Amino acid sequence: MPFLLLLLLIWTSTAHASAPFTPLMQFGDNPGELTVSYFSPVASSDKLVVLLHGCEQSGEILAEQSGLIALAKEHKFSLLIPQQSYDNNIKKCFNWFSQQDTNQDSGEMLSIKNMVLTFQKRLKAKKIYILGLSAGGAMTSALLVNYPDMFTAGAVVAGLPFPCADSLIKAISCMRKGPPQPASELSNLVTQAKPHQKFWPLLTVWTGGEDKVVNPVNAQRLAEQWVSLKQIDSPPKIIKHLGYQTTQWQDQSQNIAVELVQIDNIGHGLTVSPKQKNGGVEAPFLLASPVSGAIEIIKFWKI
Repeated sequence: MPFLLLLLLIWTSTAHASAPFTPLMQFGDNPGELTVSYFSPVASSDKLVVLLHGCEQSGEILAEQSGLIALAKEHKFSLLIPQQSYDNNIKKCFNWFSQQDTNQDSGEMLSIKNMVLTFQKRLKAKKIYILGLSAGGAMTSALLVNYPDMFTAGAVVAGLPFPCADSLIKAISCMRKGPPQPASELSNLVTQAKPHQKFWPLLTVWTGGEDKVVNPVNAQRLAEQWVSLKQIDSPPKIIKHLGYQTTQWQDQSQNIAVELVQIDNIGHGLTVSPKQKNGGVEAPFLLASPVSGAIEIIKFWKI
């Protein structure tokens, strides 16, 4: 047993040491006191994907285990990975329920914005995408609302709509029961804050049908909020697959603008499909499924 443990420690250390991440040290004001690293498979790329991890997670490990690193190499996009700390949150969650961290140009919100814009300038990237899991998904919702012109498209996995909560007590209620507001009111809260906003990024929303941490109603409400923001009136197209269902709303140009993916018999996390090339590996909050979340999200974004 001690020998096996030693081998495991050596393997873990070697795997971590060989991880192709570089710290981004200077990116302007950092009121949220976050850190950030990046991975670029090429010297310059016009496509940048921002990844926001969930509670208790390392963003770098999530990037590797989900298949995103392999996909970045294949599709030649860069990854930017903000990282939360235990000093900021006892569970290492992004503080998506704290107004000082979700108000525009405040706290963690401003830190992430500055990271993205700094790295975008360095890369000369023309398109920015953002994917968030769980608490990172809720933070992604806030970023897409606060800075819609900064992002081409987003993906919220096992997350929540914004605004949903402005305190820990309300956050727990949202997670368990869903937002207290209907989708129309969630949309109105956003348009009241941004009455002149015309562009809203493409959005794909993912949820496990058996998620006991974040009630799947949050995904439904988030998708409907985005449909309202994008002023889509046409009924959605529902596609049933083996083990999951996709609901898609098209804009006036007949392009898919909002997507909701509901996966049967899956709990809280991002799905992986280990048998697929670049389909990811099973790990905590990375759940084996017929479909790889990372692969399908990259397809939806048309990267």
